[in-house]
Amino acid sequence: MTRTGAPVPTDPPDPRAPVVTARLRAAGCVFAEDEAALLLGSAADAARLEELVARRVAGEPLEHLLGWVSFAGRRWSVGPGVFVPRRRTELMVAAALALPAPATVLDLCCGCGAVGGSVLLGLRAAGAPPVLHASDVEPAAVTHARRNLEPLGAAVHEGDLLAAVPTILRSRVDLLLCNAPYVPTAAIATMPPEARDHEPAVALDGGSDGLDVLRRVVAAAPGWLAPGGSLLFEVGTDQVDGATALVTAHGLRAAVVTDDDPDADDATGGTVVVATLARA
Repeated sequence: MTRTGAPVPTDPPDPRAPVVTARLRAAGCVFAEDEAALLLGSAADAARLEELVARRVAGEPLEHLLGWVSFAGRRWSVGPGVFVPRRRTELMVAAALALPAPATVLDLCCGCGAVGGSVLLGLRAAGAPPVLHASDVEPAAVTHARRNLEPLGAAVHEGDLLAAVPTILRSRVDLLLCNAPYVPTAAIATMPPEARDHEPAVALDGGSDGLDVLRRVVAAAPGWLAPGGSLLFEVGTDQVDGATALVTAHGLRAAVVTDDDPDADDATGGTVVVATLARA
């Protein structure tokens, strides 16, 4: 498995695989064998394979090289300069699908659109297809979000948080998803190079305590949520108290959803805050 849980090819082994695996392992790739299989499967010729392996060894995210990320059982288009959704964020999708079916969903800080798109597909499978709007400030992310979401009938907007969202959605959003940046500024330097050096800072940096962007979102949420609607966002385990206090300070009811998988770790175990607006 790769860091995002991407499936690997099951064809007969490529004779070049041992050499590619060794190079990746020497560069510190934890899932070197699986990554080698994926790179071998995506390279049209030897020159392209050498390019991909060299870029991966230099620290570029595997998903940027492949052009897709596996998230919630589906491949989503990503590329250089775009935040790669983590496996732990699949908990936000599960938490959203456990709520009453929404008619209108808004995905802020949507990145490539994998979170909102996964919720949309899950609701469609359950026979309750919503209207989906998504928004991001990063142009490269918006390009991929449009590629992923517009074929599903969603509308994607470019701009800073709610500034780009049609005002007709005020007080009508049943489900507000926001995978906002929540890494404290000082902790950015400790992140793996593939994130620190290749993903946009705007998608990682949450300010001094990691909650700066979320403060803006939570403060604005009551004006956009429909009665009984919920805002879902991800935080680190050490940010739960601050996040729930923020939610209640703005008149929303807070609940916390965590991964109950005993094998979950920092890469796969998420923490999601559910902030719900009271019904009138």
